[in-house]
Amino acid sequence: MATMASLFLKTPGPSQSLPKTHKTHFSLSLNLKYRAGFGRIRCGLIEPDGGKLLQLVIEDEPQRDLKRRQALSLPQIKLTKIDVQWVHVLSEGWASPLKGFMRESEFLQTLHFNSLRLGDGSVVNMSVPIVLAIDDSNKNNIGDSSSVALVDDKDKTIAILNDVEIYKHNKEERTARTWGTTAPGLPYAEETITNAGNWLIGGDLEVIEPIKYHDGLDRFRLSPAELRDEFTRRNADAVFAFQLRNPVHNGHALLMTDTRRRLLEMGYKNPVLLLHPLGGYTKADDVPLQWRMKQHEMVLEDGVLDPETTVVSIFPSPMHYAGPTEVQWHAKARINAGANFYIVGRDPAGMGHPLEKRDLYDADHGKKVLSMAPGLERLNILPFKVAAYDKTQNRMAFFDPSRPQDFLFISGTKMRTLAKNKESPPDGFMCPGGWKVLVDYYDSLTPAENGRVPEPLYHRFAVMNMDFRFSGVISLHWFKKVNYVARFNSFTKKIMQIQLDLAYIAN
Repeated sequence: MATMASLFLKTPGPSQSLPKTHKTHFSLSLNLKYRAGFGRIRCGLIEPDGGKLLQLVIEDEPQRDLKRRQALSLPQIKLTKIDVQWVHVLSEGWASPLKGFMRESEFLQTLHFNSLRLGDGSVVNMSVPIVLAIDDSNKNNIGDSSSVALVDDKDKTIAILNDVEIYKHNKEERTARTWGTTAPGLPYAEETITNAGNWLIGGDLEVIEPIKYHDGLDRFRLSPAELRDEFTRRNADAVFAFQLRNPVHNGHALLMTDTRRRLLEMGYKNPVLLLHPLGGYTKADDVPLQWRMKQHEMVLEDGVLDPETTVVSIFPSPMHYAGPTEVQWHAKARINAGANFYIVGRDPAGMGHPLEKRDLYDADHGKKVLSMAPGLERLNILPFKVAAYDKTQNRMAFFDPSRPQDFLFISGTKMRTLAKNKESPPDGFMCPGGWKVLVDYYDSLTPAENGRVPEPLYHRFAVMNMDFRFSGVISLHWFKKVNYVARFNSFTKKIMQIQLDLAYIAN
């Protein structure tokens, strides 16, 4: 396995990005299908939506100081943690061509069409509202001002929103059209909509400086521009993205390695995997980001994925759990990061119904919607069938319906029980290092003798003493464990559980 020095100091060879013709989609049998009106695509990095990556962070330090002073005289809106995550998303261009929080016309197009029509008549996908809610007091305070200052919970100015537009926040319509239900208990809706203000404010963002979280993981939060630079440095002639919010088991790895094999068979010379865990808001029973990143590191250390052809980065978006609606956003954002292939499995971005014992969405609708979604015609969708544990081969494999008796589907409850009891899963289910992380995670949640839940340990990655060209990097494998820092304050109320089911491909 390559050393860190070779990863960063290696001189790139000549690019082999030659045009090639192939069809847009894999079916479940991995036959390719054309979209209507779609033929050839360009090898290499796909262009951002709208033709240009919009980065909204002020680059010039004197200009930043000027904006900070300007903000002192403006009405203020205090942002929630999730609002700050959306500022992060917007500032780096994940939502290009959005210039800021949505105005009413953009909000309505998103709700009703899952897309935006640009000035030149072209259409880009946009399936989830990226909006900022305010209450009556905020609205009255803003008055006739055309600009407002956005501040965090410590009153630090994060951004200025210019040329503002305030319009009604129809919460029921927003919830119904985003999730297909208004049932109580939708995690994101409960967190951000139910008790939010009755107004939305849109406008153009000027973000004072890059958003940082100071949790030991900022170096892995690569922007779309930084990812494009890294893919170019690696001479990638195709980039295939895998979105996930759960630990990586060998079924996920099977999808990723098999995708690369298929792309090589299609004639690509250097397809690169973007392993892109979601880093924004997740519901309480999802495994926290720090533990997931620690587990992903073990997957690379144990050689389940190849660090030479894998880029690991954190996607800053909050999670809606809105199924076929949200999976479009996940795919669209990766276009802006340079990916031209997107892996989708069963029930992407889905969840159980909040009131009934059933899934909220049909498990196959995510991939079907992606194959038809307006504005995603340039993106190649890679749907795969279910991976399960093949008892005849003692490894994860694609489920073969002709011999169902040979496959084992381990429920999430069984998985949690194994991890909590420090029992080993079947050989070949997950790499040993990755499994140990899960065991350690659940062990950290075990109440002590005094009945209190111990504070779990975060994992901090340290860069070795070496001069990199990219300090933000890239393959978690290359980082040594230094110490364990930070704390979860919310664990005293609720034991967190992992949402991991081998019958489904986590998104």
